Parts: sequence; structure tokens; C-alpha cells
Amino acid sequence: MKQWPLILSIARTHLLTKMKSTITAALGVTFGIGAYITLVSFMTGLNGMLDDLILNQTPHIHLYNEVQPSEVQPVNRYAIFNSDLLQIRSVKPRKGQLKIHNAPPILKNLKSREDIVGVTPQVRAQIFYLSGALNLGGVLVGMDILEEERISNLGDYIVEGSAQALANSDNGVILGIGLAEKMSLGMGDRVQVSTPGGAVFPLRIVGIYQSGLADIDNTQSLTTLQNAQRIMGEASNYITDIHIKLVDVRKAPMMAQQFQTQYKVQARDIQDANAQFETGTTIRNLITYAVSITLLIVAGFGIYNILNMLIYEKMNDIAILKATGFSGLDVQNIFMSQALLIGFLGGLSGLLLGFGLSHLIDSLPFETEALPTIDTFPVNHNPMYYLIGMTFALLSTFIAGYLPSAKARKIDPVQIIRGN
Repeated sequence: MKQWPLILSIARTHLLTKMKSTITAALGVTFGIGAYITLVSFMTGLNGMLDDLILNQTPHIHLYNEVQPSEVQPVNRYAIFNSDLLQIRSVKPRKGQLKIHNAPPILKNLKSREDIVGVTPQVRAQIFYLSGALNLGGVLVGMDILEEERISNLGDYIVEGSAQALANSDNGVILGIGLAEKMSLGMGDRVQVSTPGGAVFPLRIVGIYQSGLADIDNTQSLTTLQNAQRIMGEASNYITDIHIKLVDVRKAPMMAQQFQTQYKVQARDIQDANAQFETGTTIRNLITYAVSITLLIVAGFGIYNILNMLIYEKMNDIAILKATGFSGLDVQNIFMSQALLIGFLGGLSGLLLGFGLSHLIDSLPFETEALPTIDTFPVNHNPMYYLIGMTFALLSTFIAGYLPSAKARKIDPVQIIRGN
């Protein structure tokens, strides 16, 4: 322990006498850590934005009902007809209702569960938008708009008006921006919607939203649950969809299977609904971390080469140190201290560089029609990235300095002195 102040003093002297090599090694770490923090902050921020764009509009579990053909055709129920020449197959399913049966008690049961954050009933209706000579097909979604805003951040996509304005209106509608542009409609205008049965209802536009997904913005509009039921001519217990947000999204597949069996409905979890998207996100994250780690490894090789050269240049110093009573371990600690000092100073500078670059990117304007609520480039300022960067800087320099220092430990001072 008493040797450490002297060991650190010698290590500092070595670094200061070879300032050019020291600065070069430190800059390698600095730019490696800075590039790592900048890249991982920007890429994870971008991935988070894309995830929010899709996942915020997808419930953790979606309960619905759909008409399905019979798995067993009638003719197959009787073995005596198997040898007949004429058989009637492809019997179509009979007409059924798309509503969820016993929806009110299902909703009550779901809302009482502690592992569920929120539940919103919906009515999805196929309609036609009528505006002058235009007759556009689309979807009208009735929902508890305030609850939907609470559990899915719907308000972030409303570019004009508000969810509260829709909740306070008896015949209001929030129109997708694509529909509004096609029909040249704006706030306060009226649009007529027609059901497949031919009934026509006037609605007043109290908001416009832009989800960033053209297929939704060009076809979908939002209204209150009661208004959608009135347009469809159905009672207050008519519900076609139930959206569920969980406390732990990882339980979605298991709970979806449970609800499907328990309530006799179709259930789709968020992982199943966005399997391809999640695969793309995983691949982007892997590429981000692979490139970032490569930058740090390259910096580590630079430190290894510099320390290796430093040991060859300091052979006489090593011989003198050993001749004056320093052990091989002391010599190794001197060069390890040099490596860790380079890693610490370079890592600290890299943190400052990454912090500055990531905040610079975060301040740059980023305007796109697909994402109206985003003003600047998305950057994820997670403190964990800085901790990982500093840890990797020290770890890489430790490994890079260990091999040369271990070589210095084994140097025989007698052979060096004889050689001179």
C-alpha cells in the first residue's frame, strides 16, 4: 500500500514524458466512448419513437368477435355419405353478429383486476363519408375517448382540437387528417356519414388527428361510444372490441389465451399483432450495439499498441526500477496504472463529447408530416449509457494494458543492463 503513491507518480511521469503518445491513446478512447454514447442514444431514441408510433396505437390485448366458417362441414358428420358421388361442401357460415356477447359483465370483471391499467370498450363501424360528390369508404370508431387518451397517449396525435371537445359533444367526430384533406374539411365543418343500410347522420368536426400511418389517417375517424351505437342503431350494450392495457406487457400472450378461453372471444396480444415490427426493432438494436462495441474495441487496440511501444522504449527504466528494489508486480502495476489513467481521462472526455453531441442532435429540427408532434430528432438520454461507456472504457484499457504490463513484469534487468 505504501508503494502506490510512488507507483502512480512514476506512471504519471511516463505519461507526461510521452505526451504525444498519451494524447493519441486518450483520444482513441475519447472518440470511441463519444461515438458510442452518441450512436446508442440516437438509435435507441429513434427506435423508441418508432415503437411508440406503432405500439401506442396497439392495445396490449385486443378482444373481439368474428364470424368464422365451420371447422367441420355438415357432410363430414355422417360417414354413410363418404362414398356418395354427389356431396355438398363449402357451406358458408350463417350470418352472425360481430358484437361481444355479455360485454358489460366482461368489462366490469376486467376493470376489477389489479394487473390491468385500463380497459376501453369500442364500437367499430364500416361507413361511408359523404361530402359533395365524394363517397369514401372508411371506419368510424366509437370509444371512451378520455379513457383511451389516458391509457394510449391518443392526445399526442390530435393535431387540432382535443379529446375533451369530443367527450363534450353529442355528434362530434375527430377526423383523420387524410380524410380531412381529401374532403377539404376543417375544424367546425360538418361531414355526413352513411351506414351500409343507407341511414345518413351529420357529424361536426371537433378535432383532427394524425397517427403517422397513412392507412389509418385516410380511413378512420373517432367519435364517442354512445354516438357510434346510435349511428349503428344498436343498444348501449353493443360492443365490438375491447382494448386492454396491462401493468406488465410481458404477460400479454398468457393473459390473451386466458381471456379467449374464459370469455369465448377472439384475443390477440400485442406481440402477435406486431411480431414483424418487433423483429425489425430487435435487429436495429443489435446493429446499434454491435457498431458501438466495435468502436470501443478499436480504441482498446490503439491503447494496447501504444503501451506495447512504451514498454520497449522504457526497457532501461524497467531494469533500473527492478535493480533498485521494485518487484515485477510493482512494474506491472506502473504500466497498468498508465493504462487505467488513459482510460479514465479518455473515458471522461468521451462522456462529455457524447453528452454534447447527443444534445446537439436533440436540438436539431426534425419536421415530418408523418409525425406532427415531433419537433426535433429523438434522442434517448439514458444515464445507463454513460455508466456503460465509462465502465467499458476502464475495462477495455485494463485488458489492453494487462498484456504489455505482464510482459514488463517478466523482463530480466540483468540481460538489459548487459545489453547496454
